[in-house]
Amino acid sequence: MGRSWKLFQDGAFNVGGSSKYIVALKVIFKEQIEKYRIHHQLKREMEIQTNLCHPNVLRLYGWFHDDERIFLILEYAQGGELYKELKKKGFLCEKQAATYIASLTNALSYCHKKDVIHRDIKPENLLLDHEGRLKIADFGWSVQSRSKRHTMCGTLDYLAPEMVENKAHDYAVDNWTLGILCYEFLYGAPPFEAESQKDTFRRIMKVDLTFPSHPPVSAEAKNLITRLLVKDSSKRLSLQKILEHPWIIKNADPMGIYKE
Repeated sequence: MGRSWKLFQDGAFNVGGSSKYIVALKVIFKEQIEKYRIHHQLKREMEIQTNLCHPNVLRLYGWFHDDERIFLILEYAQGGELYKELKKKGFLCEKQAATYIASLTNALSYCHKKDVIHRDIKPENLLLDHEGRLKIADFGWSVQSRSKRHTMCGTLDYLAPEMVENKAHDYAVDNWTLGILCYEFLYGAPPFEAESQKDTFRRIMKVDLTFPSHPPVSAEAKNLITRLLVKDSSKRLSLQKILEHPWIIKNADPMGIYKE
């Protein structure tokens, strides 16, 4: 989409005339907006994220533009991308994974109460702040609606079966993605990854779920994943039940901050 991030720290974001904050600028080139015809998508993303205020959602403070670019003024997440952390480690320990899943669940619960379906939760869209708190950072495929949706969107490995089959979908697609992420955090790769797109689609539709012997993962974690990766969206574990799950209660940090 022609997006990039820049750290903006020239004293530069003033609130009430005196307070100063370091912020990040997300730079979007107007040429790319025209090329990919994403005017409506970008407008929707900005409207949704501006109105969200939650500890696990990256704040969008405002925006400005010049002849060539649009600049989004965003909360600065000093810890960087979770994707890089996951790639560096290979996989996460259960306490770290559970803390992140609980944080995501809290954020999605907040979003769903505001009728926002995210539809594209993945490690590349998650950032960490200076304390290690998880932040959802990209709302490009989000939609605000109480009715079921029909657009197939998101990223292949994280698509719910109803999206793959071009059926109507609702908030439960986000619950499915929590199951995918929980698996990926613990094993280092999404569960239905395959060599071809066709094979990935097939595995998703069959819910062809297997648990490798390495790294070792607890039965409680596997139970949570299994209860989220259910083809019938109405039978997936609810967000409240995720937070009440024994694995989350046992492993997640109540403050949402994981420290080595």
